[in-house]
Amino acid sequence: MQTTLLGILGLALLGTLHAQDSIPIQADFQQDKLTGRWYSIGLASNSNWFKEKKHLMKMCTTIISTTAEGNLEVTSTYPKGDQCVTRNSLYTKTEQPGRFSYTSPRWGSNHNIHVVETNYEEYALVATQISKSTGSSTMVLLYSRTKELTPERLEMFTQFSREQGLTDDEILILPQTDKCMADAA
Repeated sequence: MQTTLLGILGLALLGTLHAQDSIPIQADFQQDKLTGRWYSIGLASNSNWFKEKKHLMKMCTTIISTTAEGNLEVTSTYPKGDQCVTRNSLYTKTEQPGRFSYTSPRWGSNHNIHVVETNYEEYALVATQISKSTGSSTMVLLYSRTKELTPERLEMFTQFSREQGLTDDEILILPQTDKCMADAA
C-alpha cells in the first residue's frame, strides 16, 4: 500500500513538473525590454479567489523594474472598492531566462512564472503555475503597453488560456477604468 501511494505521489509530481515544462517561454528573452509600465488587459484563472472576485475585477497598472540582483520587482496598483491598492512582488530569476519564481508571503503559495510571449512594445503574455497546501491552479495574464489591444491579441490570450485547460468562464477581459491609473508612475 505504501509503495503504491509513493508511486502515485511520484507520478503526480512528475505530471506537475511536466505541466510546467510544457508552458512555452519567450525565445531570446530580453529582461530589460520587459521593464516599464504595463496595463493588465486580460486575466484567466481556475483558482477559487478568481471565481469569487471575478465580477469585481478591473484593469490595473503594473510597473516592472529590474533589481540589482537581476530579479524583477513587480508593482501592481488596482482599484478595490473606492481605494487604490498597491501590491509589490519580487520575481526571482531562475536558470532559464523568461522564467521566474515567487513565494507569496500572504498566502504561502509558490508561483512558477513563465513569460510566454512578448514583443516588448505592445503586449506580454504571462502564465503562472501556482501551488499551495490546498492545491494548485493556473493563471494567465495579458499585459499591454496601452489600455487597449487588437482583437487578434485578445483572441491569442483566450486561445492560449484554453490550451492551459481554462474554460471560458475562467477567462476575463478586464473592464477598463481610469481609477488608480495615475497613481502608478
